[in-house]
Amino acid sequence: MLSRLSRSLSFRLLVIFLVLGSAFIFGTFKAVQRFYNSDQIRGLISGHLSLHVSYVREDIGVPPSIDRALAITQEVPVDIRIFGPDIDWASDPQFPLLEQLSFAPSPRFSGDSGAFADELRGVDFASLDTHDFLRIRQGGYDIVVSTPRISDVSSGPALIPLVLGLGLILLLLAYVAVNSLFRPIKAIREGAERIGQGNFDFRISRVRRDQLGDLAADINRMADDVENMLDAKRALLLGISHELRTPLSRMRLELEFLDDEENAESLRAEIAEMEKIVVTLLEAERLNSRHAKLARSRVVVGELIDDLLTDFFSRDLDRIIVDLPPTPVTASVDEARLTLLLKNLLANALRYSKAEDGPITLRFVSTGNELVINVADSGPGLSKDQAEHIGEPFYRSDPSRARQSGGTGLGLYLATLIASAHGGTLKLCKSGGQGACFEVRIPLID
Repeated sequence: MLSRLSRSLSFRLLVIFLVLGSAFIFGTFKAVQRFYNSDQIRGLISGHLSLHVSYVREDIGVPPSIDRALAITQEVPVDIRIFGPDIDWASDPQFPLLEQLSFAPSPRFSGDSGAFADELRGVDFASLDTHDFLRIRQGGYDIVVSTPRISDVSSGPALIPLVLGLGLILLLLAYVAVNSLFRPIKAIREGAERIGQGNFDFRISRVRRDQLGDLAADINRMADDVENMLDAKRALLLGISHELRTPLSRMRLELEFLDDEENAESLRAEIAEMEKIVVTLLEAERLNSRHAKLARSRVVVGELIDDLLTDFFSRDLDRIIVDLPPTPVTASVDEARLTLLLKNLLANALRYSKAEDGPITLRFVSTGNELVINVADSGPGLSKDQAEHIGEPFYRSDPSRARQSGGTGLGLYLATLIASAHGGTLKLCKSGGQGACFEVRIPLID
């Protein structure tokens, strides 16, 4: 879940908003705090508070005047209790007794830099329920002021839960808005994926008229360009194939009338090689895309191997060891193309290893969800540099490119394309003087 959210642009943008908003609130709070802690503002507030306390002292007087105290409660939303040797009076009968209040100096009124104002001398503070109490002592009497009035009970929500709730609501609304803003990305991604799979007829639609809409339009135009380019490429290869096959057929026919049998045989081999290159290139073009179509069928792997060895390697059966699972394995594959893949791998192993080097092993393993094929020989193997070029068209480990030392360099390239068309992979297992081992993994499809 966390990994999915971290990849979401909506979530990232929301986090950015949250961080910036928190930074703004924190910075504003610090700025206001610094402003109020400045000597000028702090002195002004402290002076006003001291002045109000002095007014209360003077208005009530010594001994305290109940009439003056009552007049104060009528003008200001506070309640007052006066307690002394000869008096215990409260403007509200519900005013708490002094024994219920724990008076002490308040950290908000002190000489500390973080305090709200300077210390109010002769004044103590207490809190009870939702009321704050201020005690002034003069002439042996305690004058306690309550704010707000005792009868005033806060009926509205608390400030902090209200602010937090409002913040969460705004955060949720911001997420909905951002998610709506980036919603077309899902359609664009799905469309790009379908186009990437070879469905060039698909077009991304129903996208807003904004930058995301421009992006969708660009992807649609790219699909048009790629489709046109691939069509032109296929047409070119088909044209080349047709143009090459015709003169090759004529050359083969004229060879039949050539008196020099030795030269005729050499030319036949050259013509056969050219025809093989043409056929391989056409097959590679059909497979060299993610939208290659396979003629899948249910194939018993053991029977496919028997037919392969009988048809193409009957003279080399003594050099090939086949290791099949004890239980017959059935797979949904393109039989002709899988046969071609194995034929190329076996031919490659036979070509680059000698009989005295040891046998060639063809091993099949079914892992339950994959068909794993290994073709290993005991030849000279491949160097690290050679291994990096495995699967490249026309690459051969022998730079001389002589016919006696190798083929056209298309065998492994075509085998790689066939494995990829089946949704699998082909890779080199080991190299470096101990022979070469190619591993093919093809998903088992029911």
